[in-house]
Amino acid sequence: MIDKPIRVQRGWYSRGYLPHLDAVQVIQHITFHLADSLPDNALQRMHDEIALITPSGQSRKRRERLQEMLDSGLGCCLLADRRCADLVEQSLLHGDGERYRLLAWVVMPNHVHVLIETLPQWPLGKVVQSWKRHTSRRIRDLVPAAPGPFWQRDFWDRYIRNDEHLAAALRYIEQNPVSAGLTESAEQWEFGSARLRLARRAGDS
Repeated sequence: MIDKPIRVQRGWYSRGYLPHLDAVQVIQHITFHLADSLPDNALQRMHDEIALITPSGQSRKRRERLQEMLDSGLGCCLLADRRCADLVEQSLLHGDGERYRLLAWVVMPNHVHVLIETLPQWPLGKVVQSWKRHTSRRIRDLVPAAPGPFWQRDFWDRYIRNDEHLAAALRYIEQNPVSAGLTESAEQWEFGSARLRLARRAGDS
């Protein structure tokens, strides 16, 4: 019997300007978005605003402003199409247990939040690439006029430090449609883990 080679983790690395953490059995909050959801002029205004605050607060402020911009519904918002959102959700569910442990997710009109625990043999970049490649191909079959490139090339990820951080990340992800003013409760949002979590609780009662 030949043992599988052990994958060497890259640790912290960067693609473009965003740092990523490639490590096994780390829980990570990942965000990826449609290519047209953050226009260059809007990003430039954000960078100009952030440059005026102290360096120590810039990282947090940048995350907050980027999320505000995504939630404002810029771009074509093609994931508001139920068929496209369903394809993305099914892609996330497909790899659960084999490539990662899927803990929470939400598919928004122009971006996606996912909470996973990484597993051996599947580096984070490869996982995200598989989601994007599969969904962009299938969505183009459904919507031939979809803009290209479909997904933004890079993605954001934040590793989860402790149980408190985990609870906050899960709550943030599932409550995102509520925060964006798209629904009154997380459980009502059709493409997210809160809906399935509620269904499982109902089945157990």
